[in-house]
Amino acid sequence: MKKTFFKTAMFGAGCFWGIEEVFRNIPGVVATEVGYAGGNVKNANYEQVCSDETGHAEVVRVTFDSSKISYKKLLEVFWKIHNPTQMNKQGLDIGVQYRSVIFYFDSSQKKEAENSLKTEQKKHTRVIATVIEKIGLYIKAEDYHQKYLMKRGKGSCVV
Repeated sequence: MKKTFFKTAMFGAGCFWGIEEVFRNIPGVVATEVGYAGGNVKNANYEQVCSDETGHAEVVRVTFDSSKISYKKLLEVFWKIHNPTQMNKQGLDIGVQYRSVIFYFDSSQKKEAENSLKTEQKKHTRVIATVIEKIGLYIKAEDYHQKYLMKRGKGSCVV
């Protein structure tokens, strides 16, 4: 029997609904979950996160089979699906919760994220605002946010 190697990655790149939908559809991704990370309020809810006072970012937690897709490939997707040069915003969404962030779970992910940022920076004239942080507090978002676009038959947040 073939062994599977499930690992976890976590990204913030604006509104978590669209980010989750992108990652959910990647072959090798076995699960996604949206939540709040990087803040300082335990058990924060959506309304609190939207207040810009918790410090949390909207994130997607990605569980992936590393024998089918690499963390490096997930990072490549991350860079493509948002504008990493915008500070605390994506499109019309403005606030700390929409910041561009990579949360790492171990030193290997940290190193890969840092290397990918250096590579990505070469493609931009503006400085990348993305931050790379060790995962700390994480709160699963309310059930109605989970797979939000899929439940509504939409492929993205764009109208």
